[in-house]
Amino acid sequence: MHLFSDLLQSLFKEAYALQKQLMEMLERVSVNSYAAEDSTPIILSVIHSVLEICSIISSIDCALLANTWKFIIKQSLRHKSLIKDSLKHSEIFHGLCKNILFSFESCLQLAEQMAQSGTQESTNCRLFQRTIRLCRFFANSLIHYTKEFLPFLVDSCSQLHQTYLQIYSKFPPSLQASVISETHLNEIAMELLMALDPLLLHLLSFRPFLEVVLSKTSDLSPELWLPQCRLLISVMDKLPSEPQDVQALWNVGSQFPEEIPRMPLFIALFHSLQHCSCELFLPVIFPRSTATGQVEGPPTFYHYVCTRLCAFITYLSASHFHLLECFLLETILAPNMITALLAMDAWCFLARYGTADLCAHHTCIIAYMIKACPADCYQVVLLGVLLKRLLFLMSADHQAKFIQKFPPQNPENLLLWQYLSLQALEPLLKQQVAHEIFMVGHAQCQKCLTNENSLEELPQVNTALSALLSMCQTAIETLETGQQMVLVGAIGQLLMVFHVTQVSSVPCLWQAFCLIFQLLQLFIQMLEPQLLIQIFAIQIALIQLNPPDHVFIAILDFLSSVGKFFIPPDFQVQVLSKLSCVFAALLECNNWLIQQNAMEAFTQFAEETNHEDIFPQCLHSEEIKNKVVGFLSKTHHVEETAEERVERRKMENAVLRCHFLGPMGTAGQPPAVDVEVSLKGTCYSPREAQYNSAVNTIEEALETVKLLLQRIPPPTWLSKKLEMLQMELNSLKSSIH
Repeated sequence: MHLFSDLLQSLFKEAYALQKQLMEMLERVSVNSYAAEDSTPIILSVIHSVLEICSIISSIDCALLANTWKFIIKQSLRHKSLIKDSLKHSEIFHGLCKNILFSFESCLQLAEQMAQSGTQESTNCRLFQRTIRLCRFFANSLIHYTKEFLPFLVDSCSQLHQTYLQIYSKFPPSLQASVISETHLNEIAMELLMALDPLLLHLLSFRPFLEVVLSKTSDLSPELWLPQCRLLISVMDKLPSEPQDVQALWNVGSQFPEEIPRMPLFIALFHSLQHCSCELFLPVIFPRSTATGQVEGPPTFYHYVCTRLCAFITYLSASHFHLLECFLLETILAPNMITALLAMDAWCFLARYGTADLCAHHTCIIAYMIKACPADCYQVVLLGVLLKRLLFLMSADHQAKFIQKFPPQNPENLLLWQYLSLQALEPLLKQQVAHEIFMVGHAQCQKCLTNENSLEELPQVNTALSALLSMCQTAIETLETGQQMVLVGAIGQLLMVFHVTQVSSVPCLWQAFCLIFQLLQLFIQMLEPQLLIQIFAIQIALIQLNPPDHVFIAILDFLSSVGKFFIPPDFQVQVLSKLSCVFAALLECNNWLIQQNAMEAFTQFAEETNHEDIFPQCLHSEEIKNKVVGFLSKTHHVEETAEERVERRKMENAVLRCHFLGPMGTAGQPPAVDVEVSLKGTCYSPREAQYNSAVNTIEEALETVKLLLQRIPPPTWLSKKLEMLQMELNSLKSSIH
């Protein structure tokens, strides 16, 4: 056997030496202008033949492969003027991208092996360093070739796009990131990510590339949406240094029917973020020099995106500013909460970065929009959050003008003031607004109490209670003790007017009860024991009706403050018995969100109360008792491995994707015409793309069901539902001719 091995080694050495001599000889050959026409086919034949050799030797020897590719690149550039129109650019480009990914994967595998073994064997270390150098060589070769032959790479843009995405997908916070040491991760990032960075500068002005990246019909697999975000952010970082016409191509999007449909850069980024719910709050690792330490921990991906987005806004051309304003507003009004929050952060940065007049103008526009929206429109809440934040950024003069334009003494304006924090105002303005809200809110409550049909006034009462709650949470010190007692008395009377049995026919009564509980919580020390007993009785009755989650949360928030309440001895039995019933019902709730909040409320109550003897009455079962004890002692019942944590996050992403995007593809919009962009460059006609999009949606939904079955016991109706779906699929299949 060893003789055979020696023979192979000898043959390889001779072949290697022969190839080296052949390439050296070819490099010495010069082609003059007179023989150019006859020599061109020969040069092309040589380059294309050597290219075929590369595919054979790619897994044999790194040095041989690198030297062969070096020859191809050098000869292509040397004879560029003669052969540029006839070179197999797509094959050369494909080979470079393929070798980059192969050497990159090899680096990761070696780093994983060293991480798993916990040792740094010299052989593995040398192989790792050699593979990194090979990776950098191919990256530099790709940059050099792209720079020289960019106009000929139209058909290779999809592959280049996918190469970027595949590389980014292996770095945190991607859920596909390899588990390797931070040192190796940083080393790979320094060599590859930073080596490929200059390539993007050459591609920004190349229209076919941006049409692929911003395509309205791209259909990425779930694990590639986060890499797409990172690529778009890299574009944002580099775009300000480009000419205005290049910036317009990226920022404006397609304008005419004859253009390939593409999204503006902002929309493409936010569209990608919709698919990255879990990764947004994971840390991002950046390549850094080993000579400079990292003082602070890595930022979350959300913070990174927000920072880069705001930096890009500072360089945005004035001609594109109106596009940004419209886009941010549309995003806030869209149903996706994550992108809405990011749009708010960007808008607030815009308000601080711009002039005071611009901030005031935006604030008034948002205020008018809130007043124009229906009260039950969910977008009103998001606009209210933005309005609250903008008020903090206004100058004192503009705040005074805002109060004059929307005075709280007008009951119609309480719709606005329920969202605003009085902490944003100057002391005198704060005192004035708080007094006006108190007077108008109290008057609205009294009007409801004197009205025989109080439910007719309920929407206005809810708005008044909400404004009073906001005022008390942010400026309670402005109310005198007498005013506080008057307010508590009026709210307590409202509680007696509303009946629990009416909530089924009057849905907004749920909100009224929540607001009353939240207001009375702020004045817990001023409550009479009889009122507290009545509150607990109402809460027990509400719990029995299985109310919406926000009602449970309001009850629990109230309970968390009861530990501060001094219970007179004559009322202790009644109060504590009712209180234990409420806690027991909530601690036994199967809803994990309610149970978690119940644990937190019970913990706060337990830390503040002097009535420890009530605890056993709140814990009816041994299971609940063990959960509470575990929560109090902060013990972890389940220890996740790194692999289990990744799988859980993948499942969460799938569930959140279905929740935020749903069967419509993108939130609130019809499914886009999707075209699969793969390494092979698969393309579909518009009609086929619609089918492809629909089938991909079905596949994602099935994948979500699979993940749920691994984690959660299936409901009884699932089997029957799947049978019905199977029948539908069979029917569809039979209809295909």
